[in-house]
Amino acid sequence: MSGGVGPTCSDIHLPKEDEEHLMNSVTKSSQTPNTHKGFLTFRQLNALAVIVVFSASGMVSMEDFTFVIFSLFYAYFISKIAFPPLNSSTEPPIFGENNKLLGLYVSIGALIGLFLPIGYIFEGIFEGDKEGIKAVAPHVFLLSSQVFMEGVAISNRFSLPTRVFVPVFYNSRRIFTIVEWLRSEIGKVDDEFGGSPRRFYVGRGLAVANLIFWSFNLFGFLLPVYLPRAFKRYYGYKS
Repeated sequence: MSGGVGPTCSDIHLPKEDEEHLMNSVTKSSQTPNTHKGFLTFRQLNALAVIVVFSASGMVSMEDFTFVIFSLFYAYFISKIAFPPLNSSTEPPIFGENNKLLGLYVSIGALIGLFLPIGYIFEGIFEGDKEGIKAVAPHVFLLSSQVFMEGVAISNRFSLPTRVFVPVFYNSRRIFTIVEWLRSEIGKVDDEFGGSPRRFYVGRGLAVANLIFWSFNLFGFLLPVYLPRAFKRYYGYKS
């Protein structure tokens, strides 16, 4: 784990089962290494189901959908051209399975980035806050897509640099969607706001929290820590 054409929100529905599966997917896929030989796991299929639901409900712009498709093909491209996979036995994960600090960090990211925004969307459906739903949906959709793509890239078909590419690529894109989300929340001061006063402050606080967390995740963890270690490990085993 880390906006566009305005979608319509007249018929939004997100099954509770899909929400729960996606929450479990975000937490588990980032904490434990994947040693399976298949291309997709059960968790990634659940994440894919939620992605389809978001897309079918009209909450996803064409730009974000195209971004996800492009990331799939580009990850495959760089895995073949720039960073071909090594023998799977020589590419252990960067961080161990039992890293409690990393596990806590991932759990906080799942709470801030996925659980609470999904709850915010559900509340918006009941309160009729279509603008709020439309603003937060791109971030949730892209984070769900990131969970799915991380599950794909962690197989032995992809090398460590390709696996790092996925969270860096998605996190960079989601920063822009979060900024748009925050602008939408701030703009509610002058617009007609369809929701309770509590929702007004919760939405703004949630957008700020996501901007801070994912900015740190990109500039304080992925780029200065995770990326250099992955390249060092990859080229060390390759040489």
